[in-house]
Amino acid sequence: MEDVDFEEEEEEEEGNEEGWVLEPQEGVVGSMEGPDDSEVTFALHSASVFCVSLDPKTNTLAVTGGEDDKAFVWRLSDGELLFECAGHKDSVTCAGFSHDSTLVATGDMSGLLKVWQVDTKEEVWSFEAGDLEWMEWHPRAPILLAGTADGNTWMWKVPNGDCKTFQGPNCPATCGRVLPDGKRAVVGYEDGTIRIWDLKQGSPIHVLKGTEGHQGPLTCVATNQDGSLILTGSVDCQAKLVSATTGKVVGVFRPESVASQPNLGEGEESESNSVESLGFCSVMPLAAVGYLDGTLAIYDLSAQTLRHQCQHQSGIVQLLWEAGTAVVYTCSLDGIVRLWDARTGRLLTDYRGHTAEILDFALSKDASLVVTTSGDHKAKVFCVQRPDR
Repeated sequence: MEDVDFEEEEEEEEGNEEGWVLEPQEGVVGSMEGPDDSEVTFALHSASVFCVSLDPKTNTLAVTGGEDDKAFVWRLSDGELLFECAGHKDSVTCAGFSHDSTLVATGDMSGLLKVWQVDTKEEVWSFEAGDLEWMEWHPRAPILLAGTADGNTWMWKVPNGDCKTFQGPNCPATCGRVLPDGKRAVVGYEDGTIRIWDLKQGSPIHVLKGTEGHQGPLTCVATNQDGSLILTGSVDCQAKLVSATTGKVVGVFRPESVASQPNLGEGEESESNSVESLGFCSVMPLAAVGYLDGTLAIYDLSAQTLRHQCQHQSGIVQLLWEAGTAVVYTCSLDGIVRLWDARTGRLLTDYRGHTAEILDFALSKDASLVVTTSGDHKAKVFCVQRPDR
């Protein structure tokens, strides 16, 4: 079936604006059927597609990984397959290109990481770490970092394989991000602690725990453009603003609906809501926080106040700020991508086409393309047209 879909898509790409209608899948809400705003559909995965990244240099290639234990590198313009990243034996949950787009890394849940040279399509490195939680390339060097369920953060030079490990607490390293200076990384853990690591020394510069840390597992972490501020999110529904220099918490943000609730029993709150994604605006002192209950909160960092609450019908999976503007993109469990003006809190536009939840998305540098992956086994490319620019 998947191959048929792919061929149909190829034939119908020209001049058929309505796209094609998928067979209804079991367990998929009927209301998700409808218009398909996408330009290109990549349909070679045979199960949920968990992750997507674009090559940073040209933004012409995507890598996707899925529950079918497969990862593919393909062309955004027409969905043409360049090569398969073969050899995974578990769901591919992490995938990304190196800073110069010459290498692509894929990682599966069991902790098998592989790196391929893009131009030759050859595997150049592989490593088996523990169960994989996150993976990220260094912003300026062929260095790969990953966090595993045993609490370790790993750092490898690729392809020679020189390796360093940063030992966290005895619990999963659930999220991590290399700071823009390339010398430090911030890592969040399942026990609510946060560590800022010196990558050269291999030692923690700051450790936030207890009341400074979170009261539940960390889910996401982000840094602002110059790396002076870090934002961390957790299932405890809090987003914490941390100074990367001092390691001190300089702000705490909670959604108003949660703050005004009567005291819930231990663990109850975390089941009903959670911070799923967050990020900094590059042109105004604003931060966006996306919650599992469908709330997008825009916070003013200078005044440390809630500026706007934008409601979604279902949980937010991820958000991304458009570079150089105050526009924030969200993808959610209802299968829709939405663009919001963070200055006004207004919905600018939305993009539909998936018949199941969106699980990940990426945005091209010039914000002309959004690439999504979904539980409907598809990846889609949407062309962003905005009258306001």
